[in-house]
Amino acid sequence: MKCLLDAHTVLWLTGNVPRLSQKAKNAIFDPANKNFVSIASAWEIAIKISVGKLKIDGGVMEFFRMVDENGFIFLPIKKEYIEHIQTLPLFHRDPFDRMLIAIASLEGMTLITADENIRLYDISWIW
Repeated sequence: MKCLLDAHTVLWLTGNVPRLSQKAKNAIFDPANKNFVSIASAWEIAIKISVGKLKIDGGVMEFFRMVDENGFIFLPIKKEYIEHIQTLPLFHRDPFDRMLIAIASLEGMTLITADENIRLYDISWIW
Protein backbone atom coordinates (compact mmCIF):
# COMPACT_ATOMS: atom_id res chain seq x y z
CA MET A 1 0.00 0.00 0.00
CA LYS A 2 1.14 3.53 -0.74
CA CYS A 3 0.49 5.77 2.28
CA LEU A 4 0.28 9.55 2.15
CA LEU A 5 0.96 11.08 5.56
CA ASP A 6 -0.68 14.34 6.58
CA ALA A 7 1.62 16.93 8.19
CA HIS A 8 0.22 16.33 11.69
CA THR A 9 0.75 12.59 11.23
CA VAL A 10 4.48 13.16 10.68
CA LEU A 11 4.70 15.54 13.64
CA TRP A 12 2.77 13.23 15.98
CA LEU A 13 4.75 10.18 14.89
CA THR A 14 8.15 11.77 15.35
CA GLY A 15 7.09 13.51 18.57
CA ASN A 16 5.56 10.33 20.06
CA VAL A 17 2.24 12.14 20.52
CA PRO A 18 -0.37 9.70 21.86
CA ARG A 19 -3.08 11.07 19.55
CA LEU A 20 -1.58 9.03 16.70
CA SER A 21 -3.86 6.02 16.35
CA GLN A 22 -2.59 2.45 16.54
CA LYS A 23 -4.10 1.76 13.12
CA ALA A 24 -2.10 4.66 11.66
CA LYS A 25 1.12 3.45 13.32
CA ASN A 26 0.55 -0.07 12.04
CA ALA A 27 0.17 1.19 8.47
CA ILE A 28 3.22 3.45 8.69
CA PHE A 29 5.46 0.76 10.19
CA ASP A 30 4.27 -2.06 7.94
CA PRO A 31 7.36 -2.89 5.84
CA ALA A 32 5.12 -3.78 2.89
CA ASN A 33 3.93 -0.15 2.68
CA LYS A 34 5.68 2.88 1.17
CA ASN A 35 5.20 6.19 2.97
CA PHE A 36 4.98 9.52 1.20
CA VAL A 37 4.70 13.16 2.31
CA SER A 38 3.61 15.94 -0.03
CA ILE A 39 5.86 18.95 -0.32
CA ALA A 40 2.58 20.85 0.26
CA SER A 41 2.73 19.62 3.87
CA ALA A 42 6.14 21.26 4.30
CA TRP A 43 4.68 24.43 2.80
CA GLU A 44 1.81 24.24 5.31
CA ILE A 45 4.29 23.79 8.17
CA ALA A 46 6.35 26.79 7.01
CA ILE A 47 3.25 28.98 6.89
CA LYS A 48 2.06 27.87 10.34
CA ILE A 49 5.50 28.57 11.79
CA SER A 50 5.67 32.01 10.16
CA VAL A 51 2.28 33.10 11.53
CA GLY A 52 2.96 31.73 15.02
CA LYS A 53 0.45 28.82 14.93
CA LEU A 54 3.20 26.22 15.27
CA LYS A 55 6.59 26.13 16.93
CA ILE A 56 9.23 23.66 15.81
CA ASP A 57 12.83 24.08 16.90
CA GLY A 58 14.73 24.24 13.63
CA GLY A 59 11.66 25.37 11.67
CA VAL A 60 10.67 23.75 8.42
CA MET A 61 14.19 22.32 8.04
CA GLU A 62 13.43 20.17 11.09
CA PHE A 63 10.29 18.90 9.33
CA PHE A 64 12.44 18.01 6.30
CA ARG A 65 14.79 16.14 8.65
CA MET A 66 11.88 14.24 10.24
CA VAL A 67 10.68 13.10 6.83
CA ASP A 68 14.16 12.13 5.62
CA GLU A 69 15.19 10.32 8.82
CA ASN A 70 12.06 8.18 8.74
CA GLY A 71 12.62 7.19 5.13
CA PHE A 72 9.47 8.92 3.91
CA ILE A 73 9.44 10.07 0.29
CA PHE A 74 8.59 13.66 -0.62
CA LEU A 75 6.11 14.12 -3.47
CA PRO A 76 6.21 17.24 -5.63
CA ILE A 77 3.10 19.19 -6.56
CA LYS A 78 2.04 18.22 -10.07
CA LYS A 79 -0.22 20.24 -12.33
CA GLU A 80 -2.57 17.22 -12.51
CA TYR A 81 -3.15 17.50 -8.76
CA ILE A 82 -4.05 21.17 -9.11
CA GLU A 83 -6.41 20.42 -11.99
CA HIS A 84 -8.10 17.71 -9.91
CA ILE A 85 -8.64 20.05 -6.95
CA GLN A 86 -11.07 22.15 -8.98
CA THR A 87 -13.31 19.10 -9.46
CA LEU A 88 -13.46 18.12 -5.77
CA PRO A 89 -16.65 18.84 -3.84
CA LEU A 90 -16.25 21.51 -1.17
CA PHE A 91 -16.61 19.23 1.84
CA HIS A 92 -13.23 20.54 2.94
CA ARG A 93 -12.00 24.07 2.34
CA ASP A 94 -8.42 23.80 3.62
CA PRO A 95 -6.20 24.13 0.52
CA PHE A 96 -3.46 21.86 1.89
CA ASP A 97 -5.89 19.09 2.76
CA ARG A 98 -7.54 19.44 -0.64
CA MET A 99 -4.11 18.94 -2.21
CA LEU A 100 -3.64 15.73 -0.18
CA ILE A 101 -7.09 14.52 -1.24
CA ALA A 102 -6.25 15.15 -4.90
CA ILE A 103 -2.92 13.33 -4.57
CA ALA A 104 -4.49 10.35 -2.81
CA SER A 105 -7.23 10.19 -5.42
CA LEU A 106 -4.99 10.38 -8.48
CA GLU A 107 -2.13 8.25 -7.13
CA GLY A 108 -4.28 5.57 -5.49
CA MET A 109 -2.80 6.30 -2.08
CA THR A 110 -4.24 5.82 1.38
CA LEU A 111 -4.26 9.10 3.28
CA ILE A 112 -3.24 8.81 6.93
CA THR A 113 -4.90 11.66 8.79
CA ALA A 114 -6.98 12.40 11.87
CA ASP A 115 -9.09 14.85 9.84
CA GLU A 116 -12.66 13.51 9.91
CA ASN A 117 -13.70 15.55 6.85
CA ILE A 118 -11.53 13.30 4.69
CA ARG A 119 -14.03 10.45 5.02
CA LEU A 120 -16.49 12.51 2.93
CA TYR A 121 -14.31 11.99 -0.15
CA ASP A 122 -14.04 8.90 -2.29
CA ILE A 123 -10.50 8.02 -1.25
CA SER A 124 -8.91 5.46 1.00
CA TRP A 125 -7.96 6.78 4.44
CA ILE A 126 -6.80 5.45 7.78
CA TRP A 127 -7.03 6.73 11.29
